Amino acid sequence: MAPNESATERPLDLGYQATELVDGELRHHYGPNVHILADAYHLSLLAKLSADTTFQPEINHLVTTLYRDLVATVLAREIPTVDVHRPTRMIAHTPQGVYRGRIVDPTTRVVCVDIARAGMLPAQVCFDALNHVLDPVGVRQDHLIMNRVTDEHGHVVGARIFGEKAGGDVEGQILVFPDPMGATGSSFLKAAGYYKKLAGGAPKKLVTMNLIVTPEFVRNVRAAEPDAVIYAFRLDRGLSPDHVLATLPGTHPELERGLNDHQYIVPGAGGLGEVINNVFV
Repeated sequence: MAPNESATERPLDLGYQATELVDGELRHHYGPNVHILADAYHLSLLAKLSADTTFQPEINHLVTTLYRDLVATVLAREIPTVDVHRPTRMIAHTPQGVYRGRIVDPTTRVVCVDIARAGMLPAQVCFDALNHVLDPVGVRQDHLIMNRVTDEHGHVVGARIFGEKAGGDVEGQILVFPDPMGATGSSFLKAAGYYKKLAGGAPKKLVTMNLIVTPEFVRNVRAAEPDAVIYAFRLDRGLSPDHVLATLPGTHPELERGLNDHQYIVPGAGGLGEVINNVFV
């Protein structure tokens, strides 16, 4: 974009036109494991969260609301279900007072991974939700203290874990990673690599839970962890050429760009790790 070009003069991303939304999801060509939950309600909350006029405590309220809904979607779609016969309060009045149907399998084992510091609040929200519907014996929360690794030019070249508190092996378990900003994918991939090195068998499934992701994040995650499942509320590719914005996401993956030279998301929401913790605000 030229220095004097107004942001409003850029074309609307085709992906966000109403005709390109199917069942509340963004249409794209990234593959079946990528879910961009682009409904107007959550996009409105995310737009408010991203605005430079939004401050604490509203920031935490918005993050909490968004992650309560995101984890509900992940639970409904990614956790196994079972048939149950559950008496209701009406059983005292009639033999028909029994719910017969499917629910989330409460025996499912899930690890909620807090990638501190941006992931601290989202992970706690998700951990609480998991304990409500699953047997808490099979739910745990791990903590990985991580930061970006940059080169002499300020470009992100990876991520580094410099502290961890994990609860053991992850064999056969579902791992969820509630990290708000999916920029380069380096934090998620570093965390996934950490768990693969633990003693015991492999996890059953890896699920990333982001508020915003970039095309770079999607490409990097799918290249390194093709079976990982990606959930987000918004895909930001604001630095892509205009003709790319006129096509469905994933049509020209080599031309899509959502990161500036210092790997911050555009349009993005700023560094949410800092914003949530009132570092720069």
